[in-house]
Amino acid sequence: MQAYLLDFTVAGLGLILLLWEAFCPPVQKKNIGIAAAIGLTAVFLVLQFANFSPETDKWLERFYHHDGKALFFKSFALIATILVLLMSFDFAKVLNRFTSLDNSNTNTGEFYFLPVFTCAGFMWLASSIDLVSIFVSLELVTISFYVLVAFMRRNVGSLEAGVKYLITGALSTGILVYGIAWLYGATQATSIEGITLALSNPDLHKPTLLFGLALIILSIGFKVGAAPMQLWIPDVYQGAPSPIAAYLSVASKAAGFGVGITILAPFLASDVTRESVSMVLFIMAGATLLIGNFAAIAQTNFKRLLAYSSIAHAGFIMLGLAAGDYSKVAFYLATYLVMTFTAFFILGLIRVQEDSDEMEVFRGLAKRNPILALTLTINLAAMAGMPLTVGFWGKLFMLQDAIAFAPMWVILAAIIGGATAFYYYFKLIKIMYWEAPEKDTKIVLPVISRAVISIFTIATIVFGFTAQPVLNMIQF
Repeated sequence: MQAYLLDFTVAGLGLILLLWEAFCPPVQKKNIGIAAAIGLTAVFLVLQFANFSPETDKWLERFYHHDGKALFFKSFALIATILVLLMSFDFAKVLNRFTSLDNSNTNTGEFYFLPVFTCAGFMWLASSIDLVSIFVSLELVTISFYVLVAFMRRNVGSLEAGVKYLITGALSTGILVYGIAWLYGATQATSIEGITLALSNPDLHKPTLLFGLALIILSIGFKVGAAPMQLWIPDVYQGAPSPIAAYLSVASKAAGFGVGITILAPFLASDVTRESVSMVLFIMAGATLLIGNFAAIAQTNFKRLLAYSSIAHAGFIMLGLAAGDYSKVAFYLATYLVMTFTAFFILGLIRVQEDSDEMEVFRGLAKRNPILALTLTINLAAMAGMPLTVGFWGKLFMLQDAIAFAPMWVILAAIIGGATAFYYYFKLIKIMYWEAPEKDTKIVLPVISRAVISIFTIATIVFGFTAQPVLNMIQF
């Protein structure tokens, strides 16, 4: 079996759901999301257990390759998309409120099938080994996000987020295309294999090569939320629907780092460019760590706090990317998925029941729902890097890479940033346990949210004792 058939299957599923949405009764829009989640789960199971041919058909072999890295990032995209759909079911009340005049679900059909097209783009991106196919896959992902970010069209914040994402996304696309043009001019190749061969050419014009590569790195920085391309993240995350903010924070970031591994691996392996590229990445990592962590201190909105937190996490992951430790990058992304989706599931149900993302609505949560407060405490501790949680291992691995390869000031930035994170994460814990609630009503946990939060909290604790089972599943 050829691996690309699954990518086509996901795209085909999206087309079927699109047609279904056009003809199904307005009151049945939620069924589209249920079908999408079931279909993607089936694709995920096939991806894990099918035997794929080691060779790709000749008409596609220049652009497409399936290996351990592709398997990881495809699995990651499928899981993230399924979780987004599950979160959307419990978030439907807010979606209905801002998409229709009568608070019905008649206008939410697109919200359930567009993530399927986005997932198809992520899957193609994971196997792309040519700058052309990488660009096309990225555009499929980005165009879907343009619609999803601004989906709550009767909400000013969502429309503002959509415009900002559109403008910065277009800028990022222009920078990427310009960088590809310069890189092609220097190497006469767009395939990763051709670029790798060109790097061994003694007549290579290094300034042209590095300029094109710098533009590509800037574009990747936009996707992962790294400095200096992180400015769009807080406003877009705050305005976007919570499931889409989670999708951007997790899947889009993972896709950006997957592209970074694909494109930058030859340059980090070449004696011609290794020093220059790693130094640029370490500088970006240090700046990202400081900006993300320090800016998070003053936040009073939980979604904006998670936005700056995502910037800080991107800084840690870039340390591993700069060091060429790709398996540890994948490990950090896997743990980041668990922690971030837990936080956004909790944020989503609070948004539905309290109609606010502000941290003040978490006052006295320990009295209104002790179990939810406990799970959020564990989650925040993990995101801060507390020992005996899964988040500790990711930050430990990245700090080890920094100590081994990075300049001293980058190591200090990582240590200072990691210490700062404890303050702003634990500030929310203080609000939950030490401040009196404004209301006495209980916070209700819907079935889907309860199941996901419970599973991820258990995983956060269990894999906090040892990271080896997760590392064993990452084979590249």
